[in-house]
Amino acid sequence: MGNILQLQKINKEFGAGKVVDDVSFNLGKGQIGCLLGPSGSGKTTLLRLIAGFETADSGKMILHGETVSENGNFIPPEKRRIGMVFQDYALFPHLTVKGNVGFGLKGQSRKVKDETIRSLLEKVGLKPFGDNYPHELSGGQQQRVALARALAMEPEIILLDEPFSNLDVTLRENLSREVRRIIKEQGLTALMVTHNQQEAFAMADEIGVVINGRMLQWGTAHELYHKPSSMDVAAFIGEGVMVDGTIVEGVGVRTSLGMIKNPRIKCPGEGTLVDVLIRPEDIVHDDNSECMATIVQKEYRGPNILFTLRIVNGENILSLVPSHHNHNIGEKLGIRVEMEDLVYFPKDKHRSAA
Repeated sequence: MGNILQLQKINKEFGAGKVVDDVSFNLGKGQIGCLLGPSGSGKTTLLRLIAGFETADSGKMILHGETVSENGNFIPPEKRRIGMVFQDYALFPHLTVKGNVGFGLKGQSRKVKDETIRSLLEKVGLKPFGDNYPHELSGGQQQRVALARALAMEPEIILLDEPFSNLDVTLRENLSREVRRIIKEQGLTALMVTHNQQEAFAMADEIGVVINGRMLQWGTAHELYHKPSSMDVAAFIGEGVMVDGTIVEGVGVRTSLGMIKNPRIKCPGEGTLVDVLIRPEDIVHDDNSECMATIVQKEYRGPNILFTLRIVNGENILSLVPSHHNHNIGEKLGIRVEMEDLVYFPKDKHRSAA
Protein backbone atom coordinates (compact mmCIF):
# COMPACT_ATOMS: atom_id res chain seq x y z
CA MET A 1 0.00 0.00 0.00
CA GLY A 2 1.57 3.25 -1.15
CA ASN A 3 1.37 6.56 0.66
CA ILE A 4 -1.13 9.04 -0.72
CA LEU A 5 0.01 11.80 1.65
CA GLN A 6 3.50 12.54 2.97
CA LEU A 7 4.52 15.43 5.21
CA GLN A 8 8.23 16.03 5.77
CA LYS A 9 9.33 18.53 8.43
CA ILE A 10 6.44 20.96 7.87
CA ASN A 11 6.63 24.29 9.75
CA LYS A 12 4.22 27.20 10.00
CA GLU A 13 4.39 30.42 12.05
CA PHE A 14 1.79 33.09 12.67
CA GLY A 15 3.35 36.25 14.05
CA ALA A 16 5.97 35.29 16.62
CA GLY A 17 4.52 31.88 17.38
CA LYS A 18 5.23 28.55 15.68
CA VAL A 19 1.88 26.84 15.18
CA VAL A 20 3.18 23.78 13.31
CA ASP A 21 6.61 22.60 14.41
CA ASP A 22 8.61 20.17 12.25
CA VAL A 23 5.70 17.78 11.60
CA SER A 24 6.25 14.62 9.56
CA PHE A 25 3.92 11.68 8.89
CA ASN A 26 2.64 9.45 6.08
CA LEU A 27 -0.92 8.34 5.28
CA GLY A 28 -1.38 5.23 3.17
CA LYS A 29 -3.89 4.86 0.35
CA GLY A 30 -7.26 3.67 1.69
CA GLN A 31 -6.43 4.58 5.28
CA ILE A 32 -8.34 6.88 7.60
CA GLY A 33 -5.97 9.06 9.61
CA CYS A 34 -6.68 11.43 12.46
CA LEU A 35 -4.92 14.44 13.93
CA LEU A 36 -5.84 14.34 17.62
CA GLY A 37 -5.05 17.07 20.09
CA PRO A 38 -6.44 19.74 22.41
CA SER A 39 -7.79 23.06 21.16
CA GLY A 40 -5.03 25.34 19.89
CA SER A 41 -2.59 22.50 19.27
CA GLY A 42 -2.13 23.27 15.56
CA LYS A 43 -4.06 20.34 14.13
CA THR A 44 -6.56 22.43 12.13
CA THR A 45 -3.70 24.53 10.74
CA LEU A 46 -2.11 21.28 9.58
CA LEU A 47 -5.33 20.33 7.82
CA ARG A 48 -5.50 23.74 6.13
CA LEU A 49 -1.89 23.37 4.98
CA ILE A 50 -2.73 20.02 3.42
CA ALA A 51 -5.82 21.47 1.75
CA GLY A 52 -3.78 24.38 0.39
CA PHE A 53 -5.69 27.07 2.28
CA GLU A 54 -2.44 28.02 4.03
CA THR A 55 1.18 27.93 2.83
CA ALA A 56 3.89 26.18 4.86
CA ASP A 57 6.97 28.22 5.79
CA SER A 58 9.23 25.23 5.21
CA GLY A 59 9.15 21.50 4.66
CA LYS A 60 7.86 19.27 1.90
CA MET A 61 4.37 17.93 1.22
CA ILE A 62 3.64 15.19 -1.30
CA LEU A 63 0.08 14.39 -2.38
CA HIS A 64 -0.80 11.59 -4.84
CA GLY A 65 2.93 11.29 -5.58
CA GLU A 66 3.19 14.98 -6.55
CA THR A 67 5.01 17.63 -4.54
CA VAL A 68 2.38 20.24 -3.71
CA SER A 69 4.43 22.38 -1.32
CA GLU A 70 8.20 22.90 -1.09
CA ASN A 71 10.49 25.93 -1.26
CA GLY A 72 7.94 28.21 -2.91
CA ASN A 73 6.52 25.47 -5.15
CA PHE A 74 2.83 25.58 -4.26
CA ILE A 75 -0.12 23.80 -5.89
CA PRO A 76 -3.43 25.65 -5.20
CA PRO A 77 -6.36 23.91 -3.45
CA GLU A 78 -8.48 23.45 -6.58
CA LYS A 79 -5.73 21.34 -8.18
CA ARG A 80 -5.09 19.02 -5.23
CA ARG A 81 -8.06 16.62 -5.80
CA ILE A 82 -9.14 16.99 -2.19
CA GLY A 83 -12.65 16.86 -0.73
CA MET A 84 -13.28 18.99 2.35
CA VAL A 85 -15.92 18.58 5.07
CA PHE A 86 -15.98 21.62 7.35
CA GLN A 87 -16.91 21.79 11.02
CA ASP A 88 -19.94 23.98 10.32
CA TYR A 89 -20.82 21.94 7.17
CA ALA A 90 -20.71 25.14 5.00
CA LEU A 91 -23.90 24.23 3.14
CA PHE A 92 -25.58 26.77 0.88
CA PRO A 93 -28.86 27.68 2.63
CA HIS A 94 -30.60 28.76 -0.60
CA LEU A 95 -29.92 25.42 -2.34
CA THR A 96 -31.72 22.14 -1.80
CA VAL A 97 -29.88 19.02 -0.72
CA LYS A 98 -29.59 18.02 -4.38
CA GLY A 99 -28.32 21.49 -5.24
CA ASN A 100 -25.66 21.37 -2.52
CA VAL A 101 -24.43 17.90 -3.48
CA GLY A 102 -24.28 18.76 -7.18
CA PHE A 103 -22.83 22.26 -6.76
CA GLY A 104 -19.32 21.36 -7.90
CA LEU A 105 -20.36 19.04 -10.73
CA LYS A 106 -19.48 20.91 -13.89
CA GLY A 107 -19.40 19.80 -17.51
CA GLN A 108 -21.78 16.87 -17.05
CA SER A 109 -25.06 16.25 -18.78
CA ARG A 110 -28.20 16.71 -16.73
CA LYS A 111 -28.81 12.96 -16.81
CA VAL A 112 -25.32 12.06 -15.56
CA LYS A 113 -25.41 14.78 -12.91
CA ASP A 114 -28.82 13.68 -11.62
CA GLU A 115 -27.68 10.04 -11.48
CA THR A 116 -24.53 11.02 -9.58
CA ILE A 117 -26.54 13.00 -7.03
CA ARG A 118 -29.10 10.23 -6.65
CA SER A 119 -26.37 7.62 -6.10
CA LEU A 120 -24.56 9.77 -3.51
CA LEU A 121 -27.72 10.53 -1.55
CA GLU A 122 -28.48 6.84 -1.46
CA LYS A 123 -24.97 6.09 -0.18
CA VAL A 124 -25.32 8.55 2.72
CA GLY A 125 -28.93 7.56 3.50
CA LEU A 126 -30.58 10.80 2.36
CA LYS A 127 -32.41 9.70 -0.78
CA PRO A 128 -35.84 10.93 0.50
CA PHE A 129 -34.46 14.39 1.39
CA GLY A 130 -33.15 15.60 -1.97
CA ASP A 131 -35.67 18.45 -2.26
CA ASN A 132 -35.29 19.65 1.33
CA TYR A 133 -33.27 22.71 2.32
CA PRO A 134 -30.46 22.57 4.92
CA HIS A 135 -32.51 24.29 7.64
CA GLU A 136 -35.08 21.50 7.35
CA LEU A 137 -32.51 18.85 8.27
CA SER A 138 -31.01 17.69 11.55
CA GLY A 139 -27.34 18.25 12.32
CA GLY A 140 -26.51 14.66 11.46
CA GLN A 141 -28.34 14.93 8.14
CA GLN A 142 -26.52 18.16 7.30
CA GLN A 143 -23.23 16.41 8.01
CA ARG A 144 -24.19 13.65 5.55
CA VAL A 145 -24.99 16.27 2.90
CA ALA A 146 -21.56 17.82 3.41
CA LEU A 147 -19.96 14.39 3.04
CA ALA A 148 -21.95 13.63 -0.13
CA ARG A 149 -20.88 16.98 -1.61
CA ALA A 150 -17.24 16.15 -0.91
CA LEU A 151 -17.65 12.68 -2.46
CA ALA A 152 -19.24 14.19 -5.59
CA MET A 153 -15.90 15.64 -6.66
CA GLU A 154 -14.37 12.13 -6.71
CA PRO A 155 -11.43 13.16 -4.53
CA GLU A 156 -8.52 10.89 -3.76
CA ILE A 157 -8.46 12.13 -0.17
CA ILE A 158 -11.13 13.67 2.05
CA LEU A 159 -10.28 16.09 4.87
CA LEU A 160 -12.72 16.40 7.79
CA ASP A 161 -12.36 19.27 10.27
CA GLU A 162 -13.98 18.38 13.64
CA PRO A 163 -16.82 16.75 11.66
CA PHE A 164 -18.96 15.67 14.62
CA SER A 165 -18.33 18.40 17.19
CA ASN A 166 -21.77 20.03 16.76
CA LEU A 167 -23.68 16.82 17.43
CA ASP A 168 -24.88 15.22 20.65
CA VAL A 169 -22.91 12.29 22.06
CA THR A 170 -25.13 9.43 20.84
CA LEU A 171 -25.50 10.82 17.32
CA ARG A 172 -21.78 11.58 17.20
CA GLU A 173 -20.90 7.95 17.97
CA ASN A 174 -23.40 6.51 15.50
CA LEU A 175 -22.51 8.92 12.71
CA SER A 176 -18.76 8.42 13.13
CA ARG A 177 -19.23 4.69 12.57
CA GLU A 178 -21.47 5.36 9.56
CA VAL A 179 -19.06 7.85 7.98
CA ARG A 180 -16.19 5.39 8.44
CA ARG A 181 -18.25 2.70 6.70
CA ILE A 182 -19.03 4.99 3.75
CA ILE A 183 -15.41 6.09 3.33
CA LYS A 184 -14.17 2.50 3.50
CA GLU A 185 -16.79 1.27 1.02
CA GLN A 186 -15.72 3.96 -1.44
CA GLY A 187 -12.08 2.95 -1.06
CA LEU A 188 -11.13 6.52 -0.19
CA THR A 189 -8.36 7.96 1.95
CA ALA A 190 -9.37 10.37 4.69
CA LEU A 191 -7.76 12.59 7.31
CA MET A 192 -9.81 14.07 10.12
CA VAL A 193 -9.15 16.50 12.94
CA THR A 194 -10.66 16.12 16.38
CA HIS A 195 -10.03 16.77 20.07
CA ASN A 196 -12.27 13.82 20.99
CA GLN A 197 -10.38 10.59 21.66
CA GLN A 198 -13.41 8.35 21.25
CA GLU A 199 -14.08 9.81 17.79
CA ALA A 200 -10.47 9.24 16.83
CA PHE A 201 -10.52 5.63 18.09
CA ALA A 202 -13.84 4.89 16.35
CA MET A 203 -12.89 6.42 13.00
CA ALA A 204 -9.18 6.17 12.38
CA ASP A 205 -6.70 3.49 11.36
CA GLU A 206 -3.76 5.73 12.29
CA ILE A 207 -3.77 8.61 14.79
CA GLY A 208 -1.29 11.41 15.29
CA VAL A 209 -1.16 13.12 18.69
CA VAL A 210 -0.52 16.83 18.11
CA ILE A 211 0.32 19.05 21.10
CA ASN A 212 1.81 22.55 20.92
CA GLY A 213 2.31 22.21 17.18
CA ARG A 214 4.39 19.03 17.38
CA MET A 215 3.51 15.53 16.26
CA LEU A 216 4.36 13.54 19.39
CA GLN A 217 3.39 10.12 18.07
CA TRP A 218 1.78 8.61 14.98
CA GLY A 219 0.33 5.11 15.33
CA THR A 220 -2.71 2.95 15.89
CA ALA A 221 -5.07 3.50 18.82
CA HIS A 222 -3.61 0.38 20.47
CA GLU A 223 -0.06 1.70 20.12
CA LEU A 224 -0.95 5.13 21.52
CA TYR A 225 -2.81 3.65 24.48
CA HIS A 226 -0.53 0.75 25.38
CA LYS A 227 2.83 1.99 24.06
CA PRO A 228 2.88 5.80 24.41
CA SER A 229 6.18 7.27 23.26
CA SER A 230 6.31 9.98 25.94
CA MET A 231 4.72 11.13 29.19
CA ASP A 232 2.82 13.81 27.26
CA VAL A 233 1.17 11.16 25.07
CA ALA A 234 0.49 8.95 28.09
CA ALA A 235 -1.13 11.87 29.93
CA PHE A 236 -3.29 12.85 26.96
CA ILE A 237 -4.48 9.43 25.79
CA GLY A 238 -6.97 7.67 28.04
CA GLU A 239 -6.86 7.90 31.81
CA GLY A 240 -4.10 6.95 34.17
CA VAL A 241 -1.62 8.12 36.76
CA MET A 242 2.13 7.85 37.28
CA VAL A 243 3.53 6.11 40.34
CA ASP A 244 7.14 5.96 41.47
CA GLY A 245 9.07 2.84 40.61
CA THR A 246 12.56 1.31 40.69
CA ILE A 247 13.90 -1.01 38.02
CA VAL A 248 14.83 -4.52 39.17
CA GLU A 249 16.67 -5.89 36.16
CA GLY A 250 15.30 -9.18 34.85
CA VAL A 251 12.34 -9.01 37.25
CA GLY A 252 10.28 -5.86 36.73
CA VAL A 253 9.58 -2.60 38.56
CA ARG A 254 9.23 -2.27 42.33
CA THR A 255 6.44 0.15 43.30
CA SER A 256 4.30 0.97 46.33
CA LEU A 257 1.74 -1.41 44.76
CA GLY A 258 4.28 -4.22 44.90
CA MET A 259 6.50 -5.72 42.23
CA ILE A 260 5.10 -5.30 38.71
CA LYS A 261 6.74 -8.21 36.98
CA ASN A 262 8.24 -8.18 33.53
CA PRO A 263 11.22 -10.56 33.23
CA ARG A 264 12.24 -8.98 29.91
CA ILE A 265 13.06 -5.71 31.64
CA LYS A 266 16.72 -4.73 31.21
CA CYS A 267 16.78 -1.10 30.15
CA PRO A 268 17.55 1.46 31.52
CA GLY A 269 19.27 -0.65 34.18
CA GLU A 270 19.19 -1.89 37.76
CA GLY A 271 18.06 0.67 40.34
CA THR A 272 16.91 3.29 37.84
CA LEU A 273 14.10 5.47 39.19
CA VAL A 274 11.09 5.59 36.85
CA ASP A 275 7.51 6.82 36.57
CA VAL A 276 5.19 3.88 35.91
CA LEU A 277 1.94 4.39 33.99
CA ILE A 278 -1.00 2.79 35.81
CA ARG A 279 -4.29 2.65 33.88
CA PRO A 280 -7.64 2.26 35.73
CA GLU A 281 -8.15 -1.21 34.25
CA ASP A 282 -4.76 -2.32 35.63
CA ILE A 283 -6.07 -2.11 39.22
CA VAL A 284 -8.33 -5.02 40.14
CA HIS A 285 -10.54 -5.18 43.24
CA ASP A 286 -9.43 -8.19 45.30
CA ASP A 287 -10.74 -8.71 48.84
CA ASN A 288 -7.99 -11.26 49.49
CA SER A 289 -5.15 -8.88 48.64
CA GLU A 290 -2.84 -7.54 51.35
CA CYS A 291 -2.44 -4.29 49.39
CA MET A 292 -5.11 -1.91 50.65
CA ALA A 293 -6.27 1.47 49.33
CA THR A 294 -8.76 4.06 50.55
CA ILE A 295 -11.56 5.38 48.30
CA VAL A 296 -11.26 9.17 48.08
CA GLN A 297 -13.52 9.78 45.07
CA LYS A 298 -15.98 7.83 42.91
CA GLU A 299 -17.48 8.51 39.50
CA TYR A 300 -20.46 6.44 38.39
CA ARG A 301 -20.28 5.44 34.71
CA GLY A 302 -23.25 3.16 34.21
CA PRO A 303 -21.77 -0.34 33.94
CA ASN A 304 -18.60 0.77 35.77
CA ILE A 305 -17.45 2.99 38.61
CA LEU A 306 -14.17 4.89 38.42
CA PHE A 307 -12.65 4.99 41.91
CA THR A 308 -9.83 7.32 42.91
CA LEU A 309 -7.84 5.39 45.51
CA ARG A 310 -5.14 6.54 47.92
CA ILE A 311 -2.46 3.95 48.57
CA VAL A 312 -0.24 3.60 51.61
CA ASN A 313 2.48 6.06 50.54
CA GLY A 314 -0.07 8.81 49.76
CA GLU A 315 -0.10 8.38 45.98
CA ASN A 316 -3.47 8.36 44.20
CA ILE A 317 -4.38 5.77 41.57
CA LEU A 318 -7.50 5.05 39.52
CA SER A 319 -9.46 1.81 39.38
CA LEU A 320 -12.32 0.97 37.01
CA VAL A 321 -14.58 -1.68 38.54
CA PRO A 322 -18.03 -3.14 37.73
CA SER A 323 -20.75 -0.91 39.14
CA HIS A 324 -22.18 -3.62 41.42
CA HIS A 325 -19.03 -3.06 43.53
CA ASN A 326 -20.63 0.10 44.89
CA HIS A 327 -18.36 1.05 47.79
CA ASN A 328 -18.45 4.34 49.68
CA ILE A 329 -15.89 7.10 49.96
CA GLY A 330 -13.63 6.40 52.94
CA GLU A 331 -13.88 2.61 52.63
CA LYS A 332 -10.78 0.51 52.17
CA LEU A 333 -10.42 -1.89 49.25
CA GLY A 334 -8.06 -4.76 48.63
CA ILE A 335 -6.42 -4.30 45.25
CA ARG A 336 -3.87 -5.96 43.01
CA VAL A 337 -2.14 -5.01 39.76
CA GLU A 338 -2.97 -6.94 36.59
CA MET A 339 -0.94 -5.39 33.80
CA GLU A 340 -0.05 -6.75 30.37
CA ASP A 341 1.81 -3.72 29.01
CA LEU A 342 4.38 -2.24 31.39
CA VAL A 343 4.98 1.39 30.43
CA TYR A 344 7.53 3.44 32.33
CA PHE A 345 9.56 6.62 31.86
CA PRO A 346 13.03 7.15 33.37
CA LYS A 347 12.98 10.11 35.73
CA ASP A 348 16.41 11.37 34.71
CA LYS A 349 15.80 11.18 30.93
CA HIS A 350 13.63 13.15 28.53
CA ARG A 351 10.74 10.95 29.61
CA SER A 352 10.20 9.01 26.44
CA ALA A 353 8.63 5.61 26.94
CA ALA A 354 10.87 2.67 27.76
